[in-house]
Amino acid sequence: MPQKAQLYQWESLPKEFVRPGVERVGFSGDNVLMVMNWLQPGMDVRPHSHPFEQLAYIVSGHMKFTVGDDVFNAGPGSVIRIPPDVEHCGEPIGDEPVLNLDVFSPIREDYRHLVEYQQADFGDE
Repeated sequence: MPQKAQLYQWESLPKEFVRPGVERVGFSGDNVLMVMNWLQPGMDVRPHSHPFEQLAYIVSGHMKFTVGDDVFNAGPGSVIRIPPDVEHCGEPIGDEPVLNLDVFSPIREDYRHLVEYQQADFGDE
């Protein structure tokens, strides 16, 4: 990944359509990956787990966030830690879309495609 400073706007990054009601973009450094998610009310909720530590920050909207046996009602400013290998999912509450920022460490190899634009901007450093 680039060693140079970079500035982007979330709205200008290439969005990935995941499924109806879910879109995302990514941004990474050398050892961390951020993924901004746009979650629409009524989206298909899919509990899952992965071997990465995840931090979730709710930027806007409200959601029910389930992590293992814990259920959180999260709104703007809420921060949630999801340990590796723990099943979790989030579901928008009400009629407002949720803007949710996830931070992963180490970088998820299965999400590298989300940050290919960074390599294109600075070459294959």
